[in-house]
Amino acid sequence: MEVFYRTHAYLVEHTNAPVRRALMDEINWNDRLIGIKGTRGVGKTTFLLQYAKEFFGTDRSCLYINLNNFYFQQRGFVDFAGEFQKRGGKVLLIDQVFKYPDWSHELRTCYDRYPKLRIVFTGSSVMRLKEENPELNGIVKSYNLRGFSFREYLNLTTGNDFQPYSLEQILENHEAICRQILSKVRPLDFFQDYMHHGFYPFFLEKRNFSENLLKTMSMMVEVDILLIKQIELKYLTKIKKLLYLLAVDGPVAPNISQLANEIQTSRATIMNYIKYLADARLINMIYEDGEDFPKKPAKILMHNTNQMYAIYPIKVEEQSVLETFFLNTMWKDHKMSKGGKGYSFLVNGNLPFRICSEAHLKGKINPNIYYAQHHIELGQNNQIPLWLFGFLY
Repeated sequence: MEVFYRTHAYLVEHTNAPVRRALMDEINWNDRLIGIKGTRGVGKTTFLLQYAKEFFGTDRSCLYINLNNFYFQQRGFVDFAGEFQKRGGKVLLIDQVFKYPDWSHELRTCYDRYPKLRIVFTGSSVMRLKEENPELNGIVKSYNLRGFSFREYLNLTTGNDFQPYSLEQILENHEAICRQILSKVRPLDFFQDYMHHGFYPFFLEKRNFSENLLKTMSMMVEVDILLIKQIELKYLTKIKKLLYLLAVDGPVAPNISQLANEIQTSRATIMNYIKYLADARLINMIYEDGEDFPKKPAKILMHNTNQMYAIYPIKVEEQSVLETFFLNTMWKDHKMSKGGKGYSFLVNGNLPFRICSEAHLKGKINPNIYYAQHHIELGQNNQIPLWLFGFLY
């Protein structure tokens, strides 16, 4: 046990989160079982350690463990949790929980056996904590840690402390909000850099960002999809090829029959693979309003703009980038559906949005549509700067 305390102390001491994530204040840390999901590379480990550092410091009542440690191949973490509680432990932080066989049963056992112990664990975005693990249903509180928002990226690169705004606040007061922000910084000077490399925290590392992201995306397929969904390794190349084809095709309705022919598999398998890619946060599926999986999506986009520049940089079209950014930032708290005539998306079933560059906005402005415009710093009425939607979280 002492070895784990020493490792914890070292990791906490050397943790320096570049940005305090908004999720830190959204979580009810008094809940006894908390699951934090997120795509690979968004900083789940750093988030756990930052929580330990901020709320406990060097107090031994909180302990971080990583289930990648070979120690847990010999001994389950139920007995370990019991030993930790005997020593005065109150909060156990478990990283990489899905690497452990029968992890959901062990978590349930801990929950039942140690009512005074709080457990916070991280897992892949592919995991369906409640749907696929009924023994956790009703006891686990699940949260999603996302990549950096444009607001977080801007705070990091400029040293500001801008706070998030709700969609309602942006729609009603965007001019005043923009003037406040513009008095301190010019967001458009940083927006393209964010689109290219600002979503994943590892852009701060001294490595080639695109190569690092491509490696991370491969790991999402190889581990987050194949391991968790228990798919045989021989199908790996088919899933990777499907992702590439979807990326190259751009934001259109997928031709399932054509994809099935190219990858040499069935239409049903293609639909399952598309769902897995969406669960892994590699793509986003857009449906007609009122529709959902297992129907064919009306449109498929990459999950975030950074992936677009990494996977196929010679074919990155501005309109696709703008739509991908808007969808990614809205996805957290709002229902997104395919748009109709004259607009790109329908938000929450009743708010039509057209995503466009200032240069492409021609003709009469429709008062019933919101325009999220690129290349403008300040909007008016129903014309809102696109960058401001990066302040939603």
